[in-house]
Amino acid sequence: MARHVPAVMRAADILELFLGERTTLSAPEVANRLELPRSTVHELVTTLVARGYLDRQPGAETQYKLGFRLLELGARYQQDLDLAAEGDAVARRIARECGETVHVAVLDGLEVVYICKIDSTHSVRMISGVGRRLPAHCTAVGKVLLAGLPTEEADALLRGHELHPLTPRSITSGAALRGQLSEVRRTGVGYEMCESNPDVGCVAAPVTDHAGTWVAALSISVPTVRHRDDAWPEWERLVRDGATELSRRLGSTVR
Repeated sequence: MARHVPAVMRAADILELFLGERTTLSAPEVANRLELPRSTVHELVTTLVARGYLDRQPGAETQYKLGFRLLELGARYQQDLDLAAEGDAVARRIARECGETVHVAVLDGLEVVYICKIDSTHSVRMISGVGRRLPAHCTAVGKVLLAGLPTEEADALLRGHELHPLTPRSITSGAALRGQLSEVRRTGVGYEMCESNPDVGCVAAPVTDHAGTWVAALSISVPTVRHRDDAWPEWERLVRDGATELSRRLGSTVR
């Protein structure tokens, strides 16, 4: 196994101190927090400043803040992210754990577009596919994504649009939908029970990017023949877990 380089580990420790609430730190504060000799910290922060990973605070030369080089690296990381590829990897893990179909979807107007699908391991499966579109108000992922919009933006999208049903259980009332969106914002999960497919129920959770925006949703879909009231809390836990993992892969600091 390759050996970790102590100096590199210490430099990383210094940078990670700025993940907390403080935006500036002095060298003595760094030394105290990391329990390192002040001479060692001085050499490390001087090197990090020289490479652009830290900057000295204007007017306070002994105070340090994160430098521009980290912004460049973060932007490059964001450019290289592939939501579909990252979503596929996470969805596969969640599908292995629950044995049910897992989707990742994004919002396009008042429709959701499925960008990932991992099939159930059971013989009874959902008929769906990557690229399929469904009305957002009929799906768990859609409710989550609509709930993630600013209220004014969601209202503007819904204003004047008739909510056409896909099944007898689909929401057709704007007031009922707004009530469910409020509940999604409160709980962080969305449900639909046989609203897009008469034989399937779903639970979904939001996926956030580095800015905290709800950019996608991850769901677990379960045919009614396998619905069990005692299993829904576990499916909810798994969908939250998957959405959190995918969010972190997208640069979110969600916990």
